[in-house]
Amino acid sequence: MKTRQLGTQGLKVSELGLGCMGLSDFYSSSAVTEAQGIELIHRAISLGVTFLDTADVYGPHTNEITMGKALRGKRDSVVLATKFGIVRERGSNTRGVNGKPEYVRACCEASLKRLGVEVIELFYQHRVDPETPIEDTVGAMADLVRQGKVRYLGLSEAGLQTLRRAHKVHPISALQTEYSLWSRDPEDEILPAVRELGIGFVPYSPLGRGFLAGRFRRLEDLAADDWRRESPRFQGENFAKNLAVLDQINQLAEQKRCTPSQLALAWLLAQGEDLVPIPGTTSTARLEENVGASAVALSKVELERIDSVAPHGVAVGTRYHPEMMRLLNG
Repeated sequence: MKTRQLGTQGLKVSELGLGCMGLSDFYSSSAVTEAQGIELIHRAISLGVTFLDTADVYGPHTNEITMGKALRGKRDSVVLATKFGIVRERGSNTRGVNGKPEYVRACCEASLKRLGVEVIELFYQHRVDPETPIEDTVGAMADLVRQGKVRYLGLSEAGLQTLRRAHKVHPISALQTEYSLWSRDPEDEILPAVRELGIGFVPYSPLGRGFLAGRFRRLEDLAADDWRRESPRFQGENFAKNLAVLDQINQLAEQKRCTPSQLALAWLLAQGEDLVPIPGTTSTARLEENVGASAVALSKVELERIDSVAPHGVAVGTRYHPEMMRLLNG
């Protein structure tokens, strides 16, 4: 596994990371046990995936606890990223945001304890709080760097002006935003801006929440408690139109003699050395398949064919339902 650098402050990570949200939340309550989650994380590390992504809201809190257990005896092998800022009570999907300095400090202390570590390599604000100036939030995050509790700072789903203001307070090493063949909005303003500022870019949901892997052909293929059942892109006519695009991606993957997932990840890796996708999975076989994308080299002609099949704006339906859409590009 090759490494890439996020930002200009020295943060180096494996060129593919592991998004760990699905190990404990959102896709299905019975998808994976804690022991299976730990086993999958260990397998990722053995494959050279050393960039691990979690958040306090996943569970909530249980994802960080699982991560902490998985890291025992392996702490020096990984770059650990976690996030704060989305407020969610246990047993509820109702979410708010909080970027107040005192909340930042409290979240960091709680995450350190749950993870069982002394320092977090990359600490993200998960969603921007419109009620708190970004200067105050990032100022509190910068204090954590000075205290040695955090090494690098990140933002998730931050808008252009917020990103610029934050970067003036303290260097931002990474911006995490959804980006894939299914969601190419960052190409408009965000990617040019992070490159201008020297900020790394971490695409989450690089496989379109599993859609680009070709696993789902009907809504019924999703577990009864899977939140994707509520996603506009998985609904009715939207789903049918999106499947038509997926069929073309599948054909390109077949011609390349790789899987659709590998094609989608290889396309992302080809968008620049400053991008580090973090595909998530609950399956060891899928993990190994995803890692195989590192060996898929796409020619200029192949990239052009992919662009013609999945151009900017090809997905039908918004990324989230209206409540969550309001928290994007903050």
